[in-house]
Amino acid sequence: MSTTNFDYIIVGAGTAGCLLANRLSADPSKRVLLIEAGQKDDYHWIHIPVGYLYCIGNPRTDWLYTTAPDAGLNGRSLRYPRGKVLGGCSSINGMIYMRGQARDYDQWAQLTGDERWRWDNCLPFFKQHEDHHLGRTDLHGAGGEWRVERQRLRWDVLDAFAQAAVQAGIPATDDFNRGSNEGVGYFEVNQRSGWRWNTAKAFLRPTCYGRPNFELWTGAQVAKLLLSADANGQTRCTGVQVSTPQGMVTSLAAQSVVLSAGAIGTPQILELSGIGSAAQLQSVGITPTIDLPGVGNNLQDHLQIRSVFKVKGVTTLNTLANSWWGKAKIGMEYVFKRSGPMSMAPSQLGAFTRSSPDQPYPNIEYHVQPLSLDAFGEPLHSFPAFTASVCNLNPTSRGSVHITSAQFGDAPKIAPNYLSTPEDRQVAADSLRVTRAIAEQPALAKYQPEEWKPGVQYQSDEDLARLAGDIATTIFHPVGTARMGKLDDPLAVVDTELRVHDGRGGVVRGLRVVDASVMPTITSGNTNSPTLMLAEKAATWLVQEALSAS
Repeated sequence: MSTTNFDYIIVGAGTAGCLLANRLSADPSKRVLLIEAGQKDDYHWIHIPVGYLYCIGNPRTDWLYTTAPDAGLNGRSLRYPRGKVLGGCSSINGMIYMRGQARDYDQWAQLTGDERWRWDNCLPFFKQHEDHHLGRTDLHGAGGEWRVERQRLRWDVLDAFAQAAVQAGIPATDDFNRGSNEGVGYFEVNQRSGWRWNTAKAFLRPTCYGRPNFELWTGAQVAKLLLSADANGQTRCTGVQVSTPQGMVTSLAAQSVVLSAGAIGTPQILELSGIGSAAQLQSVGITPTIDLPGVGNNLQDHLQIRSVFKVKGVTTLNTLANSWWGKAKIGMEYVFKRSGPMSMAPSQLGAFTRSSPDQPYPNIEYHVQPLSLDAFGEPLHSFPAFTASVCNLNPTSRGSVHITSAQFGDAPKIAPNYLSTPEDRQVAADSLRVTRAIAEQPALAKYQPEEWKPGVQYQSDEDLARLAGDIATTIFHPVGTARMGKLDDPLAVVDTELRVHDGRGGVVRGLRVVDASVMPTITSGNTNSPTLMLAEKAATWLVQEALSAS
């Protein structure tokens, strides 16, 4: 087995990993290794916005996970896409730029006892890498690597839905990222001139690729972390064992290993390395090194309930794409203008509101689309329709991710445990009623919306909650499986600077987790940009730590 040496080793070249590689390799004296299990992002469908349809479920770009049968979903399993390619989930996601609400981060500060996680203290780290199309303001950054643009399309049916939402009491907004995202409007997206803007483009090209101190391994999967006791008896992470196309390699890190493998991959690697619940590890034949019961638990996700409404007298993608001529027109518009349906994010119009009047803050999010289909990847319906998908932003249900064997190539068991609390079932029922209330407003009346799915025959709380279990699906926002918390919190996995707890009131030296798994609670919206903020914060700590040690 060969051995290589670096200062920093970053596991996972996804959303967080690419930013970290950029920041840490900026110091030419530090050798940085970035490890990615997938391949380079040279697949053309990654870069065409509508290409997510060809990336999700594709082994070239997706881990191809599925969940365990879920009682809350009436025994169903779900496809669970995770990016397995340079750029990670930013190469296959919905491209929506969404920070969440100020209250999310204020809650993190309260839960962890660290004021640095309050919204006001996180906002500068969002702005630091942002390049917003309107330029620099008090709320937005300009000149950074992470491009934020308006979408290059509009639809009459979506404009009418937005007007109906306003008539239903939801205010119009042109910016969901002010700290309160209540309102209805078109999403802003991470695109540049009609192309997807993933983190590999933003943070690796061209900067990192031109740095002699930066090294990228693709097609390389980390089998486990290497742990040892230092001279003071403290546990230290010294490196990683990596399966590469050339064989198994030991890579040593003089300063830090950073786990950025995501809410599924990170707990898997920790458990394979002997860090996790002692009982869980022993059940699959792994000797526990650090007993951390929180590893793999606290899984949270956004579950969406899709309502489909047939309409009349208006163009939708169903009708536009139902002929070769229509498809040709769509293709030509993208080729010559980089606009139209091929530039579409999976959802174009958004709305944030309350599921019931007694909710103190917006707790549900809509993704509205000028199309309909039976399930993701299925053909569009033959009739004109729009889909209004609604999700509970702050679910109280908690699931888990755990390894099922000691083999790093075996997929972990993903058990989201959706709709497992009375609160979540009530929000599911209430949110479907909000959807109906919007569809009944005068602004949509001219298109004669008819509820095709789920169907007006479902009315009671019990009916609607059961129905949610039948038709709801994930919108791919898993977080929380290595959550941060105080050192005396027995279920926390990392401290407030994202250092892994050692199970004895201290931290593992030379090991951090920097990805969505560290979120103690899920943010109110899409999770990609909050993950970049986390990485930006962590990069400053890693750089400061190196300066202090020199």
